[in-house]
Amino acid sequence: MTTLPPMTSTLPALGGASIDTSAATTYTDLNGLAALKRDPNSPQAISAVAQQVEALFLQMMLKSMRDATAAEQTDSNAMGMYQDMFDKQVALSISQHADLGIGRLLKRQLAGRTAPGAAKLTSGAPTASATASPAAPMAAAPLAQTPAEFVQRVLPSIRRAAGTLGVDPMGMLAQAALETGWGQRMPRNADGSLSHNMFGIKAGDEWTGARATADTVEMSNGVATPRRSAFRAYGSIEDSVNDFASLLKSSPRYREVIAAGGNAGAYIASMGKSGYATDPEYANKLNQILHGDALQSAMASRIAAL
Repeated sequence: MTTLPPMTSTLPALGGASIDTSAATTYTDLNGLAALKRDPNSPQAISAVAQQVEALFLQMMLKSMRDATAAEQTDSNAMGMYQDMFDKQVALSISQHADLGIGRLLKRQLAGRTAPGAAKLTSGAPTASATASPAAPMAAAPLAQTPAEFVQRVLPSIRRAAGTLGVDPMGMLAQAALETGWGQRMPRNADGSLSHNMFGIKAGDEWTGARATADTVEMSNGVATPRRSAFRAYGSIEDSVNDFASLLKSSPRYREVIAAGGNAGAYIASMGKSGYATDPEYANKLNQILHGDALQSAMASRIAAL
């Protein structure tokens, strides 16, 4: 007969730091989780939500470890239940005292979630901070505050580049909107200024120009992995769009993208198949922007202003 280990209400603190009692510190604390709904946009709530998500990731890791040795164990069902409860509490406690990078990345994404659209998984960039500490430079304002302003600023350059490629500019416009969150998110230079990287192009060994860094999430075999990546930095929107057009024209990988010609839907479908992004939903997200109300309204506003 298996003897069950005693259950305690709390776990010993890890690393000596205290746990934030304003959020759920025990995985069964429903009141703590409900409290997050009172002010979901506050920094405290965003931090707490990020910790909860990181805890879920740790729970999956612990469960996988348990399952890997399940065949060798003869524990009762009751023991399995207690181990599962213990693992959940351990995961939550670790997430509150350790920085695995997932919670930090999620906090940056949540802080910029009011911007329509979403950046692709390989190029999510941190949102500019509203204030700057003496140790960090003041970040520049976002490229645009609304989809209409974004379209007004980038469409002329995109139209010229699309004309040289012989493709519909709307496909490129939707791609720029997705990559930058309608101008709200893009990699920043070391001094906090905009990199003007409109298409999330990374800076490989062949790139000799300026670089900017940003936290990203990349997909590999269905697994999301947070990374810190270097991206190309440009002096203007025009430079970025022209470099993107040059990339499409010079690489055989994008031959079908250019062959799509005046069909924006075909451009997007080919871009999704080209491997430009590791996100398997990349083409679907581009289509959602292409046919979404935000882009349609922005284009209508631009036409009305002419």
